[in-house]
Amino acid sequence: MGLKNLSVMGGFDLYIKNNLHKALHNNEISDTQFNNAQKIISDYKTSAIPDRKKKLFELRKVLTGVKENTTLKPSKAVKTSIDIKIKSAQKMSLESDIQYAKGVGPQLSLKMKVLGINTIRDLLYYFPRRYEDRSNLTAIANTMDGAFETVKGRVHDKRELRLRKGLTATKVTIDDGTGFAVLTWFNQPYKSKSIPMGTFIYASGKVEKKFGETQIQNPEIELANEEENLHTARIVPVYPSTENLSQRTLRKIIKSAVENYSHLVSENLPEEIVLKYDFMPVQKTLQEIHYPSSAGEKVKAEARLIYEEFFLMQLAILSLRKNRTLQSRSHSYIIDKKLIEEFEANLPFKFTSAQKRVIYEILMELAGSYPMSRLVQGDVGSGKTIVAAAIIYVTVKSGYQGAIMAPTEILAEQHYKKFRQYLEPYGINVGLFTGSLTKKEREALKESLKTGEINVAVGTHALIQEGIEFKNLAFCVVDEQHKFGVMQRTELQKKGNNADLLVMTATPIPRTLSLILYGDLSISVIDELPPNRQEIKSFFRPLKKIDTVYSFIKEEIKKGRQAYIVCSLIDESDKIEAKAALAHAEELKSGIFSDIKVSVLHGKMKAQEKEEIMENFRKHGSDILISTTVIEVGVDVPNATVMVILNAERFGLAQLHQLRGRVGRGSEQSYCFFSGEIKSQESRNRLETMVSSSDGFVIAEKDLELRGPGDFCGTRQHGIPELKLADLIRDRKILEIARKDAENIIASNTDFVKKLKYNGEISNSESSGMIH
Repeated sequence: MGLKNLSVMGGFDLYIKNNLHKALHNNEISDTQFNNAQKIISDYKTSAIPDRKKKLFELRKVLTGVKENTTLKPSKAVKTSIDIKIKSAQKMSLESDIQYAKGVGPQLSLKMKVLGINTIRDLLYYFPRRYEDRSNLTAIANTMDGAFETVKGRVHDKRELRLRKGLTATKVTIDDGTGFAVLTWFNQPYKSKSIPMGTFIYASGKVEKKFGETQIQNPEIELANEEENLHTARIVPVYPSTENLSQRTLRKIIKSAVENYSHLVSENLPEEIVLKYDFMPVQKTLQEIHYPSSAGEKVKAEARLIYEEFFLMQLAILSLRKNRTLQSRSHSYIIDKKLIEEFEANLPFKFTSAQKRVIYEILMELAGSYPMSRLVQGDVGSGKTIVAAAIIYVTVKSGYQGAIMAPTEILAEQHYKKFRQYLEPYGINVGLFTGSLTKKEREALKESLKTGEINVAVGTHALIQEGIEFKNLAFCVVDEQHKFGVMQRTELQKKGNNADLLVMTATPIPRTLSLILYGDLSISVIDELPPNRQEIKSFFRPLKKIDTVYSFIKEEIKKGRQAYIVCSLIDESDKIEAKAALAHAEELKSGIFSDIKVSVLHGKMKAQEKEEIMENFRKHGSDILISTTVIEVGVDVPNATVMVILNAERFGLAQLHQLRGRVGRGSEQSYCFFSGEIKSQESRNRLETMVSSSDGFVIAEKDLELRGPGDFCGTRQHGIPELKLADLIRDRKILEIARKDAENIIASNTDFVKKLKYNGEISNSESSGMIH
């Protein structure tokens, strides 16, 4: 990182000082080395970059005893030589480069790094993808045609056959007293040399009974007199691999690593947890997960590791929440029920009981002493925005500013209009900040925000740009949180002094997923729709019957209504998607909708053009909007009553539910038609779920079950850690148990949490929002 002293929490110099004490305590360095190293590193933090580089060279000399060229840029050959000498002199650790592991070396390490195996720790935690049970020996006479069998026999005969040019067969016949088996390999003449006559061997593979023989092609074999069997006569691990790295090589290296380095792994679980669930020790766990002594021991090892993944993840998330409670809020709100009643009195509707409950949950947390971080989940149309407006009203009445950040200009402007409608009657000034502002407009708004003339700022990520200053920002709202990274959310909070944060999402999150995505936040759920909202009637229509749907749209338009048609090739590029939407629009405009006003919206348009088209549709300048999925989030056109989604089988349930939520936003009955071709049972299940249910949480659970967490939120950059063994669906009960245990540990065993943080087992990367 360019010697910026940012690579570890507290600075690299603090990391070194801590480890010097550890090394001295463990007799890994002498008193002289310790004192000299302490002296070198003492003023590292205040040294210039070139001086830091010199200090690191000096430090490495002191700790390794290697004579080293101290020029700032040693030649590549010298540097390689130095690094090899240093590594050979160092004691191996879990963070040692994989090339120094026993049996690896420089060439093999390159192949392993392709698999993400960079260190000894990575190697120990590179778990099998599956197992093959080769522990049960079968007599050759009892083998079954087509079955995968393991046999043991004495080498009776060896032959090399030339079948044709470029193709040879190596045949080895073994005898176990009950019969003969012919083992065959193609173009592998070295096999014969590695199997001496008269030797007993194990062979595992698929049996073929033909030509009066028992044959096994390309079997996995092992000499029966080898000290320990790795590849046969046991439960054998099968690892994710690459073309140039064989299973045999991986097994040997990992077996060696388990034997030589598993003692370096420290216990990650508190003693009371290990005793409570009778977990095997961590070293034995690693042995059993890689080379199980029995099926039962493998299951025990898996159970412990699955629990450990969830437990450490939840511990990290809950630590973030606890750290937040240790911060102090510099501002205080007027927490008065009358303010909410005053705000509600001028609305054209009444709050639902769910909205009232969530408002008071937020107010109670705002009455506390530490900054709030809360997620509000609510299905499309449940009224999250008015809840946020009510709290912003309290914020401004308490003498502070509020901010609302949305992912797109269309959504930001929609919020701007709503917040003006709700707040300006009270003399509250609302400003809109987007990337399309002119320089003059932006400068004027910035000045008004800085002086406090603007009470509420609504905008896109333009709100967090450098130069945007608030007079006294106290409350931040982030809409559609999964569209933003943690850094963007944090940057908005930094515009105030420990500002309170409310994040909103219209994507219902299953509980198991919310414990991971938003586990550090308090969660409120608006689980009730306003009384004037009618349930959207949903239907499936095959593409060949789409004209009947278009005829229905024409009937609705005659009643003065509007319609969306979502036309998207979601597996293709934006450019192709835009062309598809345009082509389909032209086809419809010149055909069945030739007498109707049709507009088109797609992701390749400029922001201003999209906004103009959307605003025109909102004002009923067109009757049908043919769009790609750009209209998925937040667009509000109460007069639109029909949604048609073409090729619906290509979308996930969560996305289909979001799209459907663009209609049904007024008091008129609305309809959604899913059209496509059902090519698989999974597609059928998805579409049947959509037609039969309008409950976003039911749909979200089903989507998680069908597609997994990575697809549910689009990509892993949205914050979901990669789980090595645990599965959110299969292991949801274990997640719940681990969560409760982590809560208890956070509350009662602070020494254990501190130890984990010190050892680097828990860390939080703000740049990605991932828990490692």
